[in-house]
Amino acid sequence: MKTFIEEFKDFIAKGNALDLAVGVIIGGAFGAIVNSLVADMIMPPIGLLLGNVDFSNLYVQLNRGAVSIEPGTTLAAAQDQGAVVFAYGNFLMTIINFLIIAFFVFLLVKGINKLRDMNKKEEVAVEPTEKACPFCKTEIPIEAIRCPNCTSQLG
Repeated sequence: MKTFIEEFKDFIAKGNALDLAVGVIIGGAFGAIVNSLVADMIMPPIGLLLGNVDFSNLYVQLNRGAVSIEPGTTLAAAQDQGAVVFAYGNFLMTIINFLIIAFFVFLLVKGINKLRDMNKKEEVAVEPTEKACPFCKTEIPIEAIRCPNCTSQLG
């Protein structure tokens, strides 16, 4: 009977656990790259085209009566002053991150499927070697002109 430690070692040694661990680590690193791409490369030009908009500071204050915030205050400063905000700029950046990651995962899956299709050999249709006798329904060779079971003439 295996001990808990031995069973755990067997589980870790299997390829599936190692593949999953590598996938999670690579996915996390890829997510950080995409976050940087969106925040540092994509959103600044879009913000510039829209009139120097910084998407990370786009928000709507929900408690205007409780806390007075001057227009143009950054999101961090508004939150430090106690404002309750709906930070839709960060949400937009997160949606763009998701779309970019989903697009690259789609491309990856499409490439893997293409490789699988290239490795598949086309199945060759096998010619039938037997047929059914129309009278007794017994399987007989396709070249037979007389049924060996019922001795019927076949056309």
